[in-house]
Amino acid sequence: MSHQEPPSRGTALPARGAFGRTALFVVLMIALVGGAIAAGILWNAGATADRELAAHRHRVHATTTGPARDPFVIGRYGSKPQALAPAVWEQPEHVRRSGTVLVPPRTPQGHIVTVWVDDAGSPARPPRSTADRALVSLSGGTAAAGVVGAAGTGMVLLVRRRTEGRRLADWEREWERVEPVWSGRLHRGSGAGGDDD
Repeated sequence: MSHQEPPSRGTALPARGAFGRTALFVVLMIALVGGAIAAGILWNAGATADRELAAHRHRVHATTTGPARDPFVIGRYGSKPQALAPAVWEQPEHVRRSGTVLVPPRTPQGHIVTVWVDDAGSPARPPRSTADRALVSLSGGTAAAGVVGAAGTGMVLLVRRRTEGRRLADWEREWERVEPVWSGRLHRGSGAGGDDD
């Protein structure tokens, strides 16, 4: 009687490592490229917006008409804290204006400070610096890469799980067919019988 070898679990089951590593590497590359593209788009869009904003922002000298008030105003990340103080200045058309401006903490009355105003001469935020634009672009690119990477990894894991399930089911069916012959037992439903020894 010919002896039939059972299916080997090592060869019948899916090669999880190779598939997983390759697929995850592809997902990582796509995420990095997607993040870089998103960062570039944000950088270009930010540069265009900043140029347009800078065309309508002007630096003028203002003179404080009172001391800086507490509490301090926390500026953007990495910038020095500031306070509010009443001041007077001339807008670009040499029209005298007054209002509240941001100044260094504890600025005394009569101190000259540089402030940013818009075309109408009202206090306005300054144009973003290159560092600010780079931070926004980097953050956006990182977020995009994270979303693409997470979605891609989830898809890879889902596909691998379904593939493993199918291959395990195939292996079990093959084992049920081969195991009785390989072990010398009779097939189910064939009735009682003796060994073929």
